[in-house]
Amino acid sequence: MLRLILVAILSATTSYAFAAERERTPAERGHQALTQTAFIPGFWSTNALANVWKQWGLKEKPADYDAALRARYGLHPAPYPNDGLPMGLRKAPLLLKTGIGLDCMLCHGGSIMGKSYIGLGNSTLDVQALFEELARADGLSGKLPFTFSNVRGTNEAGGFGVYLLGYRKPDMTLKSEWTNLGLHDNLCEDVPAWWLMKKKKSLYYTGAADARSVRTLMQFMMHPLTPANDFPKHEAAFRDIQQYLLSLEPPQYPFPIDRAKAAQGEVLFNQHCAECHGTYGEKWTYPNKIIPLDDIGTDPARYHGIERAYGEAYLASWFGQEQGEWKFPGQRPLRETKGYQAPPLDGIWATAPYFHNGSVPTLYGVLNSKARPKLYTRSFQTGEDDYDKVHVGWKITLLRAPPSDQLSPWERRKIYDTSQPGRGNGGHTYGDELTDEQRFQLIEYLKTL
Repeated sequence: MLRLILVAILSATTSYAFAAERERTPAERGHQALTQTAFIPGFWSTNALANVWKQWGLKEKPADYDAALRARYGLHPAPYPNDGLPMGLRKAPLLLKTGIGLDCMLCHGGSIMGKSYIGLGNSTLDVQALFEELARADGLSGKLPFTFSNVRGTNEAGGFGVYLLGYRKPDMTLKSEWTNLGLHDNLCEDVPAWWLMKKKKSLYYTGAADARSVRTLMQFMMHPLTPANDFPKHEAAFRDIQQYLLSLEPPQYPFPIDRAKAAQGEVLFNQHCAECHGTYGEKWTYPNKIIPLDDIGTDPARYHGIERAYGEAYLASWFGQEQGEWKFPGQRPLRETKGYQAPPLDGIWATAPYFHNGSVPTLYGVLNSKARPKLYTRSFQTGEDDYDKVHVGWKITLLRAPPSDQLSPWERRKIYDTSQPGRGNGGHTYGDELTDEQRFQLIEYLKTL
C-alpha cells in the first residue's frame, strides 16, 4: 500500500512538473533562455578572468575581487543565477573545456541607483579594456581588429555587425578571407533600453531594421567559432526571447515628483514633443517617426557609418531571408531611411546619457543646447550620489583641456570630447525656445514616464 501511495505521489508530482512546463508563457521561456543559455562559444579561459588583475598595474589581487572586476570594466551584479559572474559574462564552452563568454547583457544589462536591470543599456561599460586585458591575461597580444569603444559607456555595435558579417557566407558558413563591408569604428553608440521595443516598428537609431524580426536579434551570434547550423537551431529560442523583451517595463523614478509642476510639463510636452515622441499614459500613442538628418541636426556619423554594402550583404544572408508578412514594404527586413528615429521616452530618467552617441549627460542639456558640456568626465558609478536629480542624468566634471597623451587609454576613455569624430553634441535644438522655468516643468513630467 505504501508503495502505491509513493508511486501515486511521484506520478502526480511529475505530471504537475510537465503541466507547469507546458504552462510557461513565451516570455517566461525567453527569460530563461536569455539568462541561462550560452549561445556563443567562450572567448577566454577561466584562468584569464581570475588573473586579469595583473593587467591593471597592481602588485596584488584586490581583496574584493568581484567588485574590483565590475568597477574596472563597468559591469553589474546579475539579478539572476549566473555562477557568480556579473551580467554580460557567462560560462561557455571553449574548445574542449569550460571558458568565459559573453551574452546580450554585456551591453543590455545596466544599473541605476545601484540596482541591476535586464534591458537597461550599460552606460558604464568599457568593452575595449575588457577584450584587450582578458586576451592579454590569456597570453595573447590583446590587439583588437578594430576599435571596440572610443568612450566608456558607448560601443561600436555597428562595427561589430559589419566586421563579423564580413567573415560569413550567405548561408552563415565561414569564409577564408574577410570582406570589408564598410567598417567604421567611430560611431560612438549609446545603448537604447530594451523596454522601448514594444512601441517601435523599427530598430536601430536610423530605424533601418524591422522590430518584428527575430533574426535581427541574433547577430551577436556571429562569433567566429559559432557553427552555421546553430543559427536556425536557436531561432525558436530567440522568438521567445523577443517576447520577453516585449514584456519589459521601465523602472519608476524613485524620488519625489512635484505633481503640479509635472502637470504643467505635460501640457508643454504635448505642445512641443508629442508629435515626434508620442503621448503617454493608458491610451499612449507613438508615431514611429524618422526625423531627416537635416532637421534633427545631431551628429551624422552613425547615420553614414553603416554603408550600403553591409545592407546588401545582410539582405542576401540568412538574416535577410527571414519570412513573414511583417516586413517593410517590398518584403525587405532592412531599409534605408533619411535620418534618426525619435524614440519613445518611457523610463527616460534612467537612460542617461542622451542622444544616439551618449554625448549629453542630462535631460536639461537635451532641452538647452547652450548648456551642453563640450569636454567632461564622470564617475561611471550608478549610485544616488552619482545621479543629478535636478537636471536628471549623470553628474559630470567639466574639463578645461583634452586628455594628455601620457594618460592611459583606460583613463582617456573616461573623457567625453565632443570635438572628436562621432561625438558631436549639436542638434535637437527644439528646447532652446523654452524658458528655464518651462524646461524644469517639462523635466518634472519626463520623470513620470
